[in-house]
Amino acid sequence: MKLSRVISIGSISILFGVAVAAAAALNAPQAALQRAKSNLRFVTAHRAAHHGAVSHGAKAAGKASSAASSARHSRTRAAAGTHASAGRSARGARGARTRRVSVSLRHRYFERFTASSFVANGSVGTGDLTAGEDPIVRQAAIDALGDMNGTAVVIDPANGRILAMVNQKLALSPGAEPCSTIKLTVALAALSEGLVTNETPVQLPGFRMNMTQAIAKSNNLYFEALGRELGFERVRHYANQFGLGELAGYNIAGEHLGVYPDEPIPNSQGGVARMCSFGQGVSLTPLQLGAFVAAIANGGTLYYLQHPTTPQEAALLQPKVKRTLDIAKYVPQLEDGMAGAVEYGTARRLRANFRALPVFGKTGTCSDNGTRFGWFASYSTSPQGSLVTVFFLEGGRPTFGPRAAELTGEFYKNLWERNYFATRGQRADNAPAVSVFPPQAKTGATQAEEQ
Repeated sequence: MKLSRVISIGSISILFGVAVAAAAALNAPQAALQRAKSNLRFVTAHRAAHHGAVSHGAKAAGKASSAASSARHSRTRAAAGTHASAGRSARGARGARTRRVSVSLRHRYFERFTASSFVANGSVGTGDLTAGEDPIVRQAAIDALGDMNGTAVVIDPANGRILAMVNQKLALSPGAEPCSTIKLTVALAALSEGLVTNETPVQLPGFRMNMTQAIAKSNNLYFEALGRELGFERVRHYANQFGLGELAGYNIAGEHLGVYPDEPIPNSQGGVARMCSFGQGVSLTPLQLGAFVAAIANGGTLYYLQHPTTPQEAALLQPKVKRTLDIAKYVPQLEDGMAGAVEYGTARRLRANFRALPVFGKTGTCSDNGTRFGWFASYSTSPQGSLVTVFFLEGGRPTFGPRAAELTGEFYKNLWERNYFATRGQRADNAPAVSVFPPQAKTGATQAEEQ
């Protein structure tokens, strides 16, 4: 039964109740009898409308039966008194409203998760190879993760060095569905193809939205529209250029390969549109996402990620370029949406913990076979250089992208309270003068500042 009809029934019942109460004050039994008949005629008409499939003969029999019942019921109510009748009418109306509304709530669906979102306190990162990592960065990431079941990867986008990789077993695994983090690759593909700018309004069912808003709010319909317009071949081409479907690391022991398929998922499952909205059919690793976001942060250089295992390897590390991406002129447009995600969108929980530096990021939340995934990839900017972070969580209902963003804010706060950015600047001042960004990346940085 529609809710509007239930409300109408309740309103009419209340009006009848008020009228009956007035009749009681005037001691008018005949008026009460007439009201009872009128009320019964309304109920009979309502039942006839609700059971419209009943035959004409059955309706006639029902009317005769209702008339007889009406007379008996009216005599009973008149004998019992109009005050009691009004009470029964009001209670009946309230009961009918309650029953109708409760029926509509039975159809709610809750996904059942079987994976745990937590680990034993202090066990995250146990067994990791840490001798070549930055100890301050690593401890800040461990403290931020707490007892959440996940991994945190922190990268220097200037050279591809992994500064910390907490829970390396998960970080080096075959990966998982990228959820809405896939939107960054689709956005850059659409910008590169000249399909839209970040300010182009796209008409969607019932509303319009541009890319900045769609990234900030992680709107699926917007990116489904872009995916259908681009087509699978172009979407896959750019995804492969950005490092999806290939190893991200340079001789990192134990790294598994994430997969980008050679053909779209079936249309019955959403096709290329669904792949572009939250990555269904794609397997993405934290290292692949980290290398890609590092290329956005530095203006277009896709480095092989390196994870030194000793302090000597860390000191002698030489950057290894995989390829140069022609994205520098589009990065400022992409950054508008990534900044919006942190300031007012899906990643705004980050700002509850940290506001000292600009942070650009993208969340992702989805699930598969009882396990929920929560992603947040980001980069910060400071006078001492940028940091790229990927927080990836696995578990149940407490696991989702905004939670990963919140933990990232905790990570940045931990670094800030340890004066990490100041000491990093001092180390940079004592190091030999080198170019942080390749020439094309400097152009991208200038554009970002001017716009």
